[in-house]
Amino acid sequence: MTTMVRRRFLSAGLAAAAVAGSSAARAQAVLTKPVRMVVPYGVGGGADFSARLIAQKLIDQAGLKVIIDNKPGASGIVGTDFVAKSPADGSVLLYCDTTHALNTAVNPKVPYDPVADFKPLTLIGRSPQLLVAHPSFPANSLKELLAMPREKTKDMAIGSSGLGSTPHMTYERLHLLTGLTLVHVPYKGGGPALSDAVTGQIPLVVNSIPACIPHLQAKRLKPLALAAAERNPRMPDVQTFAEAGAPLEVSTWYGVLAPARTPQDVADKLAREIERTLDDADIKARFDETFLDPMPRGEQAFAAFLAEEIAQWKAVATQTGVVVD
Repeated sequence: MTTMVRRRFLSAGLAAAAVAGSSAARAQAVLTKPVRMVVPYGVGGGADFSARLIAQKLIDQAGLKVIIDNKPGASGIVGTDFVAKSPADGSVLLYCDTTHALNTAVNPKVPYDPVADFKPLTLIGRSPQLLVAHPSFPANSLKELLAMPREKTKDMAIGSSGLGSTPHMTYERLHLLTGLTLVHVPYKGGGPALSDAVTGQIPLVVNSIPACIPHLQAKRLKPLALAAAERNPRMPDVQTFAEAGAPLEVSTWYGVLAPARTPQDVADKLAREIERTLDDADIKARFDETFLDPMPRGEQAFAAFLAEEIAQWKAVATQTGVVVD
């Protein structure tokens, strides 16, 4: 090997080592500065609850300085836009849910691209949507509801947590699959919708399982069907939409995104630490209590899943004409 070739070889090796060292140092630096995890909703909801569990485990297990920052507004758009325009250095993350895909499908004025402006870290978990009714409602399952005369059901109300929300779009997909037409009543949140169902103001509501559980346990509401592929072992007597003739799966899911230009090494480091919390026995138990089931992990799985979700909801919005402006 000539002296010149040897020098070039050594120079290239040193450069590669420097890059690798810089990358490792940058990833390690993530552990030494505060990480703001933005929840684009108020305190106390499902996203806030699960995000705080994850954040606390990141503090305990990895020593990360994680701060939960609730930024509610415009169905999650305010907080999401904040993260899209934040520094791409691992210091700001988005704890998103199903609405991240829904907003771009139903709202033409979303100020960010839900895919191009973000880097997926990992999915967290999902909980199927549940159709519930007041105890006096004549049908005891979705199958019985679908068997009722259409002239009778067309005047029945079904409540949701808002126009373009996951519960609302669950109903819209049910309508497309079965032709069942009900009177959609959008509320400002799932809580008010459930409260009106409990008092008999409306007969039907779609919402997440955790929100419905207290009312089901107290016999204030009854379950009609679960929007899942299989029956849930924690609710074995509740049929699925598919069993009623409507092969439909809709869940409230959660995941973590970073700004798009976040360096890959930093994103990988954060993803690994978040995924490690999901293996914690305490987290698994808490998620199980709230009917939050595991999902595929990693950037590629999240990216593919998000693309499918957006395409699905855009198709539903186009077919039903649902627009939130």
